Amino acid sequence: MAKIEKMSELFVRTLREDPADAEIKSHKLLIRAGYIRQVAPGIFSWLPLGLKVLAKIEAIINEEMRAIGCQEVHFPALLPREPYEKTNRWTEYGPNIFRLKDRKDADYLLAPTHEEMFALIVKDLFNSYKDLPVMLYQIQTKYRDEARPRAGLLRGREFIMKDAYSFDLKDEGLAESYEKQRGAYQRIFDRLGLPYKIVKAMSGPMGGSRSEEFLSPTPVGEDTFVVAPSGYAANVEAADILAPKDLSEEEIAKLPAYEVIETPNAKSIEEVSAVVGSKPENMLKTVYLTLNHPVKEGELPEKEVVIVCIPGDRDVDMKRVEAIFSPAEVEQADADVLKGYPELVPGFVGPFTGRAGEPETPLGKDGKPVQAIRFFYDELINRGSVWVAGANEKDKHIKNLVAGRDFVIEDSQRIGAVEVREGDQAADGSGKLEIQRGVEIGHIFALGRKYTEAFDVKVLDENGKSQVLTMGSYGIGVTRALALLAENYSDDKGLAWPDNIAPANVYIVVASKDQEVLDCASEFAEKCIYNDLDVILDDRKVSPGVKFKDSELLGIPKIVVFGRGLKNETPTVEVKIRATGESQDAPVDEALGLL
Repeated sequence: MAKIEKMSELFVRTLREDPADAEIKSHKLLIRAGYIRQVAPGIFSWLPLGLKVLAKIEAIINEEMRAIGCQEVHFPALLPREPYEKTNRWTEYGPNIFRLKDRKDADYLLAPTHEEMFALIVKDLFNSYKDLPVMLYQIQTKYRDEARPRAGLLRGREFIMKDAYSFDLKDEGLAESYEKQRGAYQRIFDRLGLPYKIVKAMSGPMGGSRSEEFLSPTPVGEDTFVVAPSGYAANVEAADILAPKDLSEEEIAKLPAYEVIETPNAKSIEEVSAVVGSKPENMLKTVYLTLNHPVKEGELPEKEVVIVCIPGDRDVDMKRVEAIFSPAEVEQADADVLKGYPELVPGFVGPFTGRAGEPETPLGKDGKPVQAIRFFYDELINRGSVWVAGANEKDKHIKNLVAGRDFVIEDSQRIGAVEVREGDQAADGSGKLEIQRGVEIGHIFALGRKYTEAFDVKVLDENGKSQVLTMGSYGIGVTRALALLAENYSDDKGLAWPDNIAPANVYIVVASKDQEVLDCASEFAEKCIYNDLDVILDDRKVSPGVKFKDSELLGIPKIVVFGRGLKNETPTVEVKIRATGESQDAPVDEALGLL
């Protein structure tokens, strides 16, 4: 039942100035309007108005989940270590999760996600194909130890998430469950009024055969994605760009032979280009990366140095290579790490083997093969492409080095490593890629059997044979969605919520000290309640100017002002539309019809 909330009684205090540590609009406005308060970096208290908006978002999610047959459960946030050990995520998460011990010295964590728990509950309760398919979900608080919590609710240490999971006997069933969830996500974001783009994504440590993100385009987004004229869209980690075509054997045979060029003291791309008379894009740049492979607790990280070769005018995209080498953490190799490889000649490292067709093994000092470091090549380095590269000797480079003739690239060595640029050609041939920024509001995975195999989640099929179930995972950032709605539905005066998620439908300003005006406004508020409209009645003993500012700051869709118009021969009120700023005077008896 709708009710009247009186500002004189409502637990809210508005601020006139932006908080000093707030970086983006939603962070500033949600605190200034009294929806949330910051407790610590990335940790917030929720106040009555904020909780009302949150509840309306969750109600929409609940309706759409139930509409596809997804059933609600609720797991604890405090979880034991053992299930996460089984999937190796206790280690793979590294410093990104909160770990703690109880009084008996047993290990626990604050859950960042709940795949393990869902798999175990299905294992406990289901044993026959007749129980399937099943989809379960929860809306629950999650925890991640963000290194740099920022942007208010967009990247916090504690956040609310909707996570759903499907369990099917066969891959065809998983595909059907995946599409149901995908469709539900589209309806949820459409109803919320959140713009979104569905983009191809990498599965990363989650695993699985298919992964898509729902990104909401916004200048404050930390995610970068590409869009092709065909409609193809992908996160930069998963983006495919059109690689040059491989040359034929006949075409390669016509290319000039390589030659060694003296390049004394020339190490940088620019310096070598000037000496050999080439352009930076024709240089083969070697980038050293350190992979920190996850190991068991108490052991030092297993470090591996790899070399990634890319065109000289490009840089490595760390997000792309992190997705490729996951679950290892990736960082630029520092000078101290490289000292462990004395066979390399810094500034002059290249892939040259000396004879075409040999397994790709670069040569180091004294012609000894460098076998300790794996080489990888960006997809732009096609067969028949001609490069200038290090000769693996001090003060020497090689000109006219041909990929596929002078060094071999195995399929396993080809990766998408470079930063995707605006104007790069889409892999589907539809034209140039456009780069946009966005925030992830949803992510869906066809996980497959990674978690069900780890926990031996099986049922008997129609032939009485035991089968491992296949699993899907589907998440929505609930508090993140609220923050993005605040970003999208606001202006320089404050918030401007859509009607279906606003904490109230009508904000009534009593712009007079006269008791008669307050009585008239209160009577109008009662009529609104009778018509199922939630109302905030600003009955405070403050100036009308303060009330007007707060009515705009709080973002309630309709504002009704009771003031001097009541003294007209036909008493009138002013009705304002918060989102557009439009207003009109209307007789009191007719104003309800405008809400």
